Amino acid sequence: MTTIQDIITDGIHAEKDEAHLLAEKARRHLWLHFSRMGRYSQENEIPVIVRGEGSWVWDSRGKRYFDGISSLFTSQLGHGRKELAEAAAKQSEELAYFPLWTYAHPNAINLAAELAQLAPGDLNRVFFTSGGAESVESAWKLARAYHRINGDQYKYKAITRNIAYHGTTMGALALTSVPDYRTPFEPMALGAVKVPNTNFYRAREHGDDAVAFGRWAADEIERAIEREGADTVAAIFLEPVQNAGGCFPPPPGYLERVREIATRHNVLLVFDETICAFGRLGDWFGANKFNVTPDIITCAKGITSAYAPLGAMIASDRLIAPFLEGNNSFLHGFTFAGNPVSTAVALKNLEIFKDENVLGHVNELSPKFRSALEDLYELPIVGNVRGEGFFFGIELVKNRETKESFTAEESDRLLRGYLSGALFEEGLICRSDDRGDPVVQLAPPLTSTEDELMWAVGTVRKILSGALEQI
Repeated sequence: MTTIQDIITDGIHAEKDEAHLLAEKARRHLWLHFSRMGRYSQENEIPVIVRGEGSWVWDSRGKRYFDGISSLFTSQLGHGRKELAEAAAKQSEELAYFPLWTYAHPNAINLAAELAQLAPGDLNRVFFTSGGAESVESAWKLARAYHRINGDQYKYKAITRNIAYHGTTMGALALTSVPDYRTPFEPMALGAVKVPNTNFYRAREHGDDAVAFGRWAADEIERAIEREGADTVAAIFLEPVQNAGGCFPPPPGYLERVREIATRHNVLLVFDETICAFGRLGDWFGANKFNVTPDIITCAKGITSAYAPLGAMIASDRLIAPFLEGNNSFLHGFTFAGNPVSTAVALKNLEIFKDENVLGHVNELSPKFRSALEDLYELPIVGNVRGEGFFFGIELVKNRETKESFTAEESDRLLRGYLSGALFEEGLICRSDDRGDPVVQLAPPLTSTEDELMWAVGTVRKILSGALEQI
């Protein structure tokens, strides 16, 4: 005779079998991005995330996790927002796709107008892409084309900062300054020049004066322009708060100084806001946050809160001016850029931001979030806490007094051998980053509650408490 317990047990076994089958298919057929595929086996399965709600996600075995990295800095409004799914479904029924080559459609027009209102200064022209790397690629191509059409045919170089990440297409990868990402694909596209970043914690110059350090770091950009020759430099690319290396905010006066340098040498200033835009720092754009207007903003990720792929390059009026004359064209584009479904989702996403005062929520909770993270200084492994808004990094050290960091082997054991797995087991998805000195990053959905933020920090505290013993 079959009992209720038998039925429940059979159901549990069926769920386990389905989870195992998914994991096995993933192991055999799926090629994960930026992942060491050799670490996965029948005993060490690929985690399979099957659903999300708010700031939490669940795996195929029913375990719940806090999405402490917003699914790669994208899920601004959290998971399971029916309004966004409904916006996509409705648009799919009306017009699922039409290109922005020669033609336009209402959602792209309305979203471009909305972004122009939110962006600073005269950044009024929006060129849509499918994601962040495409936006960066577009900006470098536009910088070259703009200078060439104005008679400066040798202005093709771009200046970027050490450890900075700007994408993995061949052009964007040349701008990226993480050696491990570049080496397998060299030689790179010509013209990427590297300068120091704004890691004040590791400053070799003016380490006791943030203002002086910021001026020195900005002046390193000017020195690079002068070394290369201003007539060869097209653009400067930087994130308002640099991600790779662990959340480097700009020192006081730094961005203003870079703006002056770019203007003086007729070099375009590009803010790569793939991560920083749409509330991550507590404002629509990092440019607004720090009150500095670049010539171009590149963005993606939070523009749809990850409910559909979309990116954008937002350019100043003067950059499109020569392309509005005669037969001139910016001969560049992507098939799915700015498609009707993605732009419908983006419009609804921005509407929710305003209706729910998401920016106000971030700015209200960010000081409490920072304060809780700074309490981690009680742990000897915590060397530095830095960031803005809902975007923080915790740099880990062997010796806080001397700022001694870990060797590459020690860092690998610490981050991949211990921290990532231990945090995941505790139900926290965050980022353990070794593109530079080892850092744990937290960038939760912008709708996360104070209790959720405190739980995440408490979980990090618990795991870091025994971390030095794992080296």
